[in-house]
Amino acid sequence: CQVIVHDVNELTEKLFPIVEAMQKHFSAGSGTYYSDSIFFLSVAMHRIMPKEIKHIIQVDLDLKYKTNIRDLFDEFENFSEAAVIGIAREMQPVYRHTFWQYRRENPQTKVGEPPPDGLPGFNSGVLLLNLEAMRQSKLYNQLLEPTMVQKLTEKYHFKGHLGDQDFFTMVGMEHPELFHVLDCTWNRQLCTWWRDHGYSDVFDQYFQCEGEVRIYHGNCNTPIPED
Repeated sequence: CQVIVHDVNELTEKLFPIVEAMQKHFSAGSGTYYSDSIFFLSVAMHRIMPKEIKHIIQVDLDLKYKTNIRDLFDEFENFSEAAVIGIAREMQPVYRHTFWQYRRENPQTKVGEPPPDGLPGFNSGVLLLNLEAMRQSKLYNQLLEPTMVQKLTEKYHFKGHLGDQDFFTMVGMEHPELFHVLDCTWNRQLCTWWRDHGYSDVFDQYFQCEGEVRIYHGNCNTPIPED
């Protein structure tokens, strides 16, 4: 077993020029903070990891595993030819809220609508990064360019604060083919903040998840059920 430790400062140094342009659209602060770049690590992982690394699973710390993480690697085999990233849907109406202006201008849109037919956005707590596919995808790399980021944020009137998750969500509205959607049981989010903040009427359409949970995600400091 070989363990390689990566220096956060070194990674941030490599990341900053790649993601600087998107930080102003998807960061909590009003400016572009150098240290915030690390919240966009997954977006440009294919540019800073050695070429011999082909696949990476990136996970949040607030997770509880109910199955062997090795089983999650099998999901790479289910990627379509165009897909570069595996990610589960967001399980709260956060993007229904974020896209309010676009939704008002486009009343028939699926953007921000709940599953199974809507586009609720993504949650980046569990990410499968096919680095090889990310490197080879002309489309994905074009979408990292500042002009493309600007174009999409203007089209969708998008202003987020959740880092890589916001970028993947916005890109997913435009190019869903780049993403392999993981079943909710691989990232069973537990946060219910939006239920009490104006969306109780539709909340359960986003929050429901059938099947045996394989990974619990205690986002927004939500306690994870004991065994």
